Amino acid sequence: MGQSLDDLLRAAAADPRVIGFAGGLPCPALFPRRPLTAAFLRALQARDVPALQYAWPEGFASLRQQIAARLARRGAAVDPDEIIVTSGAQQAITIAAQLVLRRGGAIGVDPETYPSALDAFRTLHLVPTTSAQTHVLYRMPAVSNPAGATMGEAERRATLERARFVIEDDAYGDLRFAGEPQPPLLASSRARVLYVGTFSKTLGPGLRVGFLIVPPRLHTRALRRKTDDDLQTNSLSQAIVQEYLATNDFDAFVRKLRGHYRRRAERLMTALRRDLPGWSFTPPSGGFGVWVAADRRVDEAAFLRRSVAAGVSFDPGSRFLAEPGARDRPTSFRLCFSAVPEASIEEGVRRLARAWTAAGRARSARRNGRR
Repeated sequence: MGQSLDDLLRAAAADPRVIGFAGGLPCPALFPRRPLTAAFLRALQARDVPALQYAWPEGFASLRQQIAARLARRGAAVDPDEIIVTSGAQQAITIAAQLVLRRGGAIGVDPETYPSALDAFRTLHLVPTTSAQTHVLYRMPAVSNPAGATMGEAERRATLERARFVIEDDAYGDLRFAGEPQPPLLASSRARVLYVGTFSKTLGPGLRVGFLIVPPRLHTRALRRKTDDDLQTNSLSQAIVQEYLATNDFDAFVRKLRGHYRRRAERLMTALRRDLPGWSFTPPSGGFGVWVAADRRVDEAAFLRRSVAAGVSFDPGSRFLAEPGARDRPTSFRLCFSAVPEASIEEGVRRLARAWTAAGRARSARRNGRR
């Protein structure tokens, strides 16, 4: 029995010889390790050591105040008491979906979207769909995944007009390459937007610190679900993030990240235009990857195996598709530049191009053999 896509990707991630365009990981070299280490030490030296103690389900008060202050600077006025600190964005997405949909309900998503959100919805026995008839939507307006697109003003208005509720995933909101971060949809509608934020793409996913803001009438139910899920988000992680935000210029750090990721994106796109000119893509406005469409349809798993053997990996496009019928379109991939050393990006694309050429030759040979 052949390896599954998950098995192939896990094996590739563990092989240092493979240049990994898969995974959507932040660059480890950009983690603010020294400031986080200092924050960790301060957290452990605090009186009564709250970092090692139980906390309330909604999260540390000072951390929620810092989150509220950041949102206010983006135009969203939120009381800190309305914020629930979660175990990453994934828990926030799951709680939000449970609040506004019942088992068997449909949730409107983009044709390609965040795979783990799709997995969560399906686990909850919800039906992700691209149908225009749905009234609960999951969207990433600031920077989408996988395309890295920013929603235009007309689409933002149409989304809010159409939807009864919008689950707004703002995971990449701080990582737009140019201009200031957009005001979240939350700023336009507190009554209908369930807002999901996270520090995973900036400070580090291992901290597992996200947050959720729901319409006021849903807050008590959201907090109850959070309590039932895990009682509270990790106290030590909350304390580290809280101390970091209190003693560092997070906005300056984010600007640095945006510059680094923009350069990586440009380097990847230049290499793709040179070595795989038949592939198409729209330059992302931010985020960690480039969503590419190949110039022909291939067996996705077979091409991934061939690519890994050639020393390069990518995220198969099927993982991002909301509906199976979308598989009829040209083969697509997400190529993540975020965690690849800049000096390795061109070589990674060259390996991908060689694997693509070899796949084309194998395909032609099979056709000729059938004749």
